[in-house]
Amino acid sequence: MTTFTIQDASRRSGLSEPTLRYYEEVGLIGPIDRDDRSGHRRYHAVDLDNLDVLACLRAVGVGIEDMRTYQANRARGRSAAGEQRDLLLRHADRVEAEIAAQQARLAYLREKAALWDARERGDDAGEAAIGLRVAELISRLEVAR
Repeated sequence: MTTFTIQDASRRSGLSEPTLRYYEEVGLIGPIDRDDRSGHRRYHAVDLDNLDVLACLRAVGVGIEDMRTYQANRARGRSAAGEQRDLLLRHADRVEAEIAAQQARLAYLREKAALWDARERGDDAGEAAIGLRVAELISRLEVAR
């Protein structure tokens, strides 16, 4: 049976070696087998599969407790499908709110640049219209904080 070193597991998963040790320490993975002679960690294919899942969850901002719940639900299989769906949709809602906040910030920056462009051209009417849009965007930024 093929096993992998912590360096191999880190390279394959994209997670750092300290993160792999931490995930084992907090029970997200493992316990990871050890080499009888050296005591070094030896990862199996199933461990790498779990690391891939955790790396994806981490990449989308899922915290340790929800990762733990996700892993436990994965082990339960179909009976946990509703819980898995709800956990993932809760995070999808969070990401969607983050995207909306970033879009509001982007719109604000573009409108402020347009305001200064109108100011530079001496376009008072354009500046006034843009100023109204900027004021509306400021209220969206307040919500996004």
